[in-house]
Amino acid sequence: MQFWKKALICVLGVELLGNASGLVTFLSVDGWYDALQRPPGTPPNWLFGPVWTTLYAMVGLALALIWHRPVVLLLKRRAFKWFGTQLGLNLLWTPAFFGLQRIDLALVVIVPLLLAIGWTIRTAYPVSRPAAALLLPYFLWVGYATYLNVGFLLLNG
Repeated sequence: MQFWKKALICVLGVELLGNASGLVTFLSVDGWYDALQRPPGTPPNWLFGPVWTTLYAMVGLALALIWHRPVVLLLKRRAFKWFGTQLGLNLLWTPAFFGLQRIDLALVVIVPLLLAIGWTIRTAYPVSRPAAALLLPYFLWVGYATYLNVGFLLLNG
């Protein structure tokens, strides 16, 4: 299959999954979330949509690059395993934080998510260095989100 087709499938798939999970946010932002005390450095609500859309596109493109590379199957399997793990954890965080309104549970999800993204980058690197590089902003943003999650818990827990 041509790369552009893989890229289209992966980017659209990750965007659809990520945005479907994010729908839970809209139900909580105007009430519960707005009433929370915010840690220093919390961005405005309008920023999250564009940032996550961009990050999900980069994550999808990274997946396509891993899929497209003709390397040892074992290396690709490891990268796919960690990719699936981090994506699954990513999809759990929003329902935990916004849907269940459980900041503590969200923290239990986001810490392993951050570690899983790190392992995804590590296992993607030997398969595709550009894929690993595309995942770095995602890792940094989730690190920042982890700080925010801890801050929300300390201020509102």
